[in-house]
Amino acid sequence: MDLTYTPEEEDFRARLRGWLGTALPGLPAKPAATDWPGRRAYDTAWQRMLYDAGYAGLHWPRDAGGQGATPTQHLIFLEETERAGAPYVGANFVGLLHAGPTLAAEGTAEQRARWLPPILRGDEIWCQGFSEPDAGSDLAALRTRAVRDGDTYVVSGAKIWTSHAEVADWCELLVRTDPAAPKHRGISWLAMPMDAPGVTVRPLRTLAGSAEFAEVFLDEVRIPVSHRVGAENDGWRVTMVTLSFERGTAFVGEVVACRRVLGALARAARANGRWDDAVLRRRLGRLHAQFAALWRLTQWNVSEAQQGGGVPGAGGSVFKLRYSHARQELYDTAAEVLGAGALDADHEWVADRLSSLSYTIAAGTSQIQQNIVAERILGLPKGR
Repeated sequence: MDLTYTPEEEDFRARLRGWLGTALPGLPAKPAATDWPGRRAYDTAWQRMLYDAGYAGLHWPRDAGGQGATPTQHLIFLEETERAGAPYVGANFVGLLHAGPTLAAEGTAEQRARWLPPILRGDEIWCQGFSEPDAGSDLAALRTRAVRDGDTYVVSGAKIWTSHAEVADWCELLVRTDPAAPKHRGISWLAMPMDAPGVTVRPLRTLAGSAEFAEVFLDEVRIPVSHRVGAENDGWRVTMVTLSFERGTAFVGEVVACRRVLGALARAARANGRWDDAVLRRRLGRLHAQFAALWRLTQWNVSEAQQGGGVPGAGGSVFKLRYSHARQELYDTAAEVLGAGALDADHEWVADRLSSLSYTIAAGTSQIQQNIVAERILGLPKGR
């Protein structure tokens, strides 16, 4: 992997910086964390600006509506937008980083034409209906049932931790279509309209006070068979494609953000006298090394995904496992640097620290990631 930048890539960086310098000053104030309708409007407006400027779906293939950019250009985009303080994908997270790439890789021509352009323009928001109240970390233990009735599925069940469900238009939904099959082989991946009769959404308030997750209850919801992505009962394989994006490339922008926070922590420690603590300096040094290594691993994963047809490999689990713990260590250290200020609910790092607690669970628990690394990368036997 060549980690140097070509003149063309540096030109891309310069043009992007110029556009960001013009676009960002005109943005309105960001809505409150609890104002999800406002945040949806803010996030989709920014996505439309990216689309109009030719930066939406930068790394998506051209036949999926993207720009066909190289992995290095994608990483430059993430670096520059984060350093400039540009909005994150926000409510567009599931569509742009999970559902959209899955549809691009697995969808039919008709499905790609229907769903990908609205995702790229910011016209439609997606949520993820994978986890269930009784399944725990064993996603394949899901019970939401889909019964075939002619050209539709009749779906009943419940989902939990459904990201952005309260403002979503569509849901990437896992259902059991063959209860008699082994649990990994009787699952299908459906695209469900959130305004369908029988869908009930109940927001869940997190420790940080926001409600980006929800419970979703499904009572005989009718979903066209044409909304199934992949073959019937082949949903587990399609789901592994979705999760490979979620674990392999969806967090890359956050690594840049963590490196920025680490630099701010060092400056804060110098300003408040805590820099004199040698133990704290060593912690900051170790974190600097960890995030530098994670950025290199990010570059490797994105390059591997490009060579593998756009789908990240099992190395994404290595990244996700280490990143989850490094992020928690970062904000534990931030609490040490802030001292009593770590209890100030208005400080931006306080909300980030609370959010960091979920990262060893989100997108697959650390225990699940360890199993994937052991079995698929190291070739160890499956645990009993």
